[in-house]
Amino acid sequence: MTLNFEVKKIPLRDFFKNPDKINYKISLDGKYLSYLAPWENRLNIFVQQIGSDVSTRVTSEKDRDIAGYFWGSNDRILYLKDKNGDENFHLYAVDKDGGNLIDLTPFDNVTTHIIDELEEIEEEVLIGLNKRNPEIFDVYRLNIITGKMDMAAENPGNISSWLTDHNGKIRIAITTDGVNSSLLYREDEEHPFKNILTTSFKETLSPLFFTFDNKNFYAASNINRDKSAIVKIDPQTGKEIELIYEHSEVDVSDLDYSKKRKVLTAIGFITWKRELVYLDDEAKSIYERIKKEINGNFEIIISDENKDEDKFLVRSYSDRSLGSYYFYNKNTDEVLKLADIGSWLKEKELAYTKPITYKSCDGLTIHGYLTLPNISEHKNLPVVVNVHGGPWARDIWGYDPEVQFLANRGYAILQINFRGSTGYGKKFWEASFKKWGKEMQSDISDGVKWLIEQGIADQKRIAIYGGSYGGYATLAGLAFTPELYACGVDYVGVSNLFTFMKTIPPYWKPFLDMMYEMVGNPDKDIELLKEASPVFHVDKIKAPLFIAQGRMDPRVNVNESDQMVEALKNRGIEVPYMVKDNEGHGFRNEENRFEFYEEMEKFLERHLK
Repeated sequence: MTLNFEVKKIPLRDFFKNPDKINYKISLDGKYLSYLAPWENRLNIFVQQIGSDVSTRVTSEKDRDIAGYFWGSNDRILYLKDKNGDENFHLYAVDKDGGNLIDLTPFDNVTTHIIDELEEIEEEVLIGLNKRNPEIFDVYRLNIITGKMDMAAENPGNISSWLTDHNGKIRIAITTDGVNSSLLYREDEEHPFKNILTTSFKETLSPLFFTFDNKNFYAASNINRDKSAIVKIDPQTGKEIELIYEHSEVDVSDLDYSKKRKVLTAIGFITWKRELVYLDDEAKSIYERIKKEINGNFEIIISDENKDEDKFLVRSYSDRSLGSYYFYNKNTDEVLKLADIGSWLKEKELAYTKPITYKSCDGLTIHGYLTLPNISEHKNLPVVVNVHGGPWARDIWGYDPEVQFLANRGYAILQINFRGSTGYGKKFWEASFKKWGKEMQSDISDGVKWLIEQGIADQKRIAIYGGSYGGYATLAGLAFTPELYACGVDYVGVSNLFTFMKTIPPYWKPFLDMMYEMVGNPDKDIELLKEASPVFHVDKIKAPLFIAQGRMDPRVNVNESDQMVEALKNRGIEVPYMVKDNEGHGFRNEENRFEFYEEMEKFLERHLK
């Protein structure tokens, strides 16, 4: 493929290298900033006093990026890190000057969930651990200085999540039998839980947080409606007592509030892009003040604040920029830029991402995004169909390094929120049940045909690519619609639905019956799953295929890729196959990302000339 002269070719590593500074946070007392930055090619935590340009590196991780972190107190930072992508996350604590580093959860084959950061209790957090039983999580109250840990709630075997009130007391639990969920409530930690509501997994009532008097709670609910709405629930009865907000076209699930002022501040939801509805004049004025300061076509998120809520961190972003971090001091009304993220990328050299809609072959409205390269004529272009994972997730508008990289190389990129993608209501989600490789795949095929009809796509130069479920969709696309694609790239994708179900992480097992309803039961739906498993249909694959996999992947076992490669080899077809021993469900280490995308670039260029 010859690159159009209008496009300046940006070095591949500029899209996929670690940013200089990212994930800024502010200490609870508002005196310090922290952020992640590369050291020895891994993202580590740095701390600086507000007003100072001097920063201190407080962690020294060399084998793996820090996956996430937060301020546990004014002096102590907590962070999560796994080993080689196995997703058995340990929780570590370190002082803000780098001293007193402790592995708080030094257990093998155990993963940590953060349940409540307990901002009001300086030395403690609530965490979930599956160390007693790998399939379920008990709650522990953990001292972040000494590492002392006491069980706060023992899981009887069916609780999938817990919710605390504003005093850090565990008051709500959600149980599951794999298909039905029950909402349990108690007056306080001295009283037993009682069941106040049971629904099937198709109906969701997701508690968000308690009202400020700790008597009722807010939730996202689709009970008796198609689209999830924000509601207030009486925990004594499980009944909805107030509708706070709903949207006619999309689910609404985000509700923000001021801890200090004890008021609801904003509702968040996603149409084709993120939108906010403000419930509070003060929060709205802060947002508008910061937005006015930031020039250009940027959206902003107020990403963090201190306990007094007079200092705020802000993140800007767009479809053509990773954006920047800003610090806003409400007392001085000053907005200060902290750092540009990916400053080496220039917005004017990147491509616009625009929303699209089309009709599926059975009449559903399918939403998605189209990104076209920065060239004057958008006709007969080579195309990469980039399928999202999940599958019960969705693509959203914003900066995507894969999309921008591919557009810079002259490809049009089609992203599709096929049926089952979240955010579009209950019916659209349920339309995906037991439809892997069938209607879910047809929605993708219909998008490809729509792009051809628009005259944008060269039907002889279309590739399909994705990770996780997107990797499955790649294999399914090549096997079930071989006429559509010139090549495919499968990244940690499922190939065999029988073996996939048998190798899921142990803590997914409580949801296995739900998976059987949504995907298929390997004992009862044998023909259905065989039809939908690409590994049994390799004889139909005609287009070249490149596969990449992490050996430590706990979600999509390496055997999923191994058996696909073996099946093709048995037919005399050699498949480029990249396996990384120190990676899991996707490549986190920078050098592995570079190698994967460099091979992918050569592969696409070879087959979409």
